[in-house]
Amino acid sequence: MAITTAASRLGTEAYSNSTPVELRPDWVEYDIQAVIRAVYRQLLGNDYVMASERLTSAESLLRNGYINVREFVRCVAKSELYKTKFFYGNFQTRVIELNYKHLLGRAPYDESEVIYHLDLYETQGYDADIDSYIDSEEYQENFGDYIVPYYRGFATQRGQKTVGFTRMFQLYRGYANSDRAQLAGSESRLATDLAQNFASAVVGPSGSNEGWAYRQSAKGETPSKALGGPVPYGTQGKVYRVEVAGIINPRYPKVRRSSKAFLVPYEELSNKLQQINRLGGKVASITPA
Repeated sequence: MAITTAASRLGTEAYSNSTPVELRPDWVEYDIQAVIRAVYRQLLGNDYVMASERLTSAESLLRNGYINVREFVRCVAKSELYKTKFFYGNFQTRVIELNYKHLLGRAPYDESEVIYHLDLYETQGYDADIDSYIDSEEYQENFGDYIVPYYRGFATQRGQKTVGFTRMFQLYRGYANSDRAQLAGSESRLATDLAQNFASAVVGPSGSNEGWAYRQSAKGETPSKALGGPVPYGTQGKVYRVEVAGIINPRYPKVRRSSKAFLVPYEELSNKLQQINRLGGKVASITPA
């Protein structure tokens, strides 16, 4: 069953009919190789792994039955390889986002989860923080000892918050995309939404939507609140922030902008949406300002 009717446009089609990768008791060599590949792909964010980077010792322990899949996941997450790719050089909130994505298959739900892991890392260190994901009841319930973690944040399930679905699209940018090859680099994708307790906009990966998806300017094109600003409140006293992707500027030569945001009074909202449509733009989100 498809994750959504827009699975192909949102880049989740690869997961619509896939099943979790599990190491069963009667496995053969092909099965163990598939599990190892799946763990590397999941934990290393689809980044390429050279032969010299592979954790051959941990692979051997798994192949010979000395450790299970959960422990192999732990070995990869604590390895120098994982730290080099996702720990060193990244902001702490970005590290936590990726740990949730790689180890629990979802995005953080709220700021309290980020604060918990920040505190745990500061007081007990990196290894203890990684253990907190892998030894959690959530991990056990969803993956156990023999299932490779997967992106379960796209599916509706028991214990999954609705906001987790929208937040996941800020972390996942398509099946062929790498977590180290994204435009925002080492910056957090969810810090603002988590701090303000906002639902994240659902946008497809850059390979869909004709290559254009909304991404807020680093400097910020509009304030998030229209308090005392130049934008009139209008007769209804309501103002909305409209985030738009892919607008074509009405001049020659035509230039397509990747994103723009507007503050629009309630009574002008309909006219503004029509104008955006005429300019070829796609509305990413409409929120109260």
